[in-house]
Amino acid sequence: MSGTLVLVRHGQSEWNLKNLFTGWRDVDLTEQGHAEAKAAGQKLKAKGLKFDIAFTSVLQRAQKTSQHILDALGQSDLETIRDQALNERDYGDLSGLNKDDARKKWGEDQVHVWRRSYDVPPPGGESLKDTGARVWPYYLHDMQPHVLRGKTVLVAAHGNSLRALIMALDGLSGEEIVKLELGTGVPIVYRLNADSTVASKEVL
Repeated sequence: MSGTLVLVRHGQSEWNLKNLFTGWRDVDLTEQGHAEAKAAGQKLKAKGLKFDIAFTSVLQRAQKTSQHILDALGQSDLETIRDQALNERDYGDLSGLNKDDARKKWGEDQVHVWRRSYDVPPPGGESLKDTGARVWPYYLHDMQPHVLRGKTVLVAAHGNSLRALIMALDGLSGEEIVKLELGTGVPIVYRLNADSTVASKEVL
């Protein structure tokens, strides 16, 4: 067996609470979101996990989630790499809109297609396929080498950037991955074999 990869979606954000399309907008965590991130750290601590390196996006909701986790583990100063490759899917013209208002403007069916199809982007934005086209190469080049050297790696990111990783790790189809719901602040622990295949997966 090789290394360990831990994926965590950021805690609840202010725009999650308001039911707004967030995408690349840089909004903060809510009080509940801070609590979820701290609880994720405690769950990982209870498992005896310690990280060798952390990766997150350039958006503060993911960065603060990562920091809460590392603080809980007594690893506040751990090397943390921030890159926009791990940013949330860009929702383009939908960003900042209330999801109910978007349905009134474009119709429920059209908004459902934009939200839940694999390869249909909203106007001016990215599809999940587009998001994967930046996330997966970044994983292969920048993150996976650490895992294959037996390291334990934390990735605190976003629902769709993590879906793109999970799709490849779990071998899911586009149809399957869009149905996957990721809870905020819920750690997913992958243990990978030396050939990069998944040996085990646990949701904490």
